Amino acid sequence: MKILVTGCAGFIGFHLTKRLLAEGHTVTGIDNLNHYYQPELKLARLERLGIDPTQVAPQEILCAPSCNFTFVKADIDSEWLYREFLDPQAFDVVCHLAAQAGVRYSFENPQQYVSSNIQGFFNILEYCRRNRPQKLVYASSSSVYGSDSRIPYREDEPCNAPVSLYAATKKSNEAFAHSYAEMYGIRSVGLRFFTVYGPWGRPDMAPFLFTKAILEGDPIRVFNDGNMSRDFTYIDDIVEGIYRVLTGEPAHGSPENYRIYNIGCSHPVPLNDFIRTIERLSGKTARRIDQPMQPGDVKDTWADVSRLERDYGYSPGTSLEKGLAEFLAWYTECYATENSARCHPQWAVSL
Repeated sequence: MKILVTGCAGFIGFHLTKRLLAEGHTVTGIDNLNHYYQPELKLARLERLGIDPTQVAPQEILCAPSCNFTFVKADIDSEWLYREFLDPQAFDVVCHLAAQAGVRYSFENPQQYVSSNIQGFFNILEYCRRNRPQKLVYASSSSVYGSDSRIPYREDEPCNAPVSLYAATKKSNEAFAHSYAEMYGIRSVGLRFFTVYGPWGRPDMAPFLFTKAILEGDPIRVFNDGNMSRDFTYIDDIVEGIYRVLTGEPAHGSPENYRIYNIGCSHPVPLNDFIRTIERLSGKTARRIDQPMQPGDVKDTWADVSRLERDYGYSPGTSLEKGLAEFLAWYTECYATENSARCHPQWAVSL
């Protein structure tokens, strides 16, 4: 298949692109490499997809030596991207992962969320209306469940009380996709991601922040005194689910133009247990600073994934112990040993 992946240098986008290429698909990737977190990490991911990071420049079209991966640095709200690059092409499927991430950052820079998450998603929908791929698969978020949803979260919850602008933009994406399915027959599948972790993970997420601080002997901020739980999901399980949705069809019923699925582990982990697992694997003790709940946070997340299991055979199987061990091994190799240059080349900066 010929597949478009936006946000291909992001954490999930990188792993998905790597899987698609390994399976023999042809991938075109878009990413603006913004500075929400270190772009050097995104460049290092691109290097592992076959792109020379020293050649990356805005609107520069780069091809990996294998010729089955093409990358362009551009904003998804850029007119040039569609007029000069995407509209002349046709893709079998589109996987839209590009977005301004982060709940707390949305309190500081709301305009960025409107530009990227709302205007950018609208542009992708318009591209699909003009070019008619077989389907659009896009990233939603567990954040849409907000403060009025019951645990475990199920897709038929109304989700009427988002507690952050980030959550509101993701809920609006689902509404936009529904309207385009009704008006234009654009077939779309929204995936509500829960807390994803693993090698090459985002530096702003708890697994990275806690591991870095614990290994370096720095204090960690633990919100709500650790009395929270998260549906931590290992990256390989997430990619397997996305891959099944991108390349397959639901096993039950006929394909619908609009579908929403939870994609998580379905085994919530108390935050204090999560910290203790990192301590046990690293052999170090965390220095905690307990703090109250932060604005935009919810106390617990828990994905009911029975719908995705029924339709696509999704079955996450990576235990927290195994997943964190894999993450810790990657982090140590990249950032905490004399061999760091193997994963963090000379043009990158240490975190």
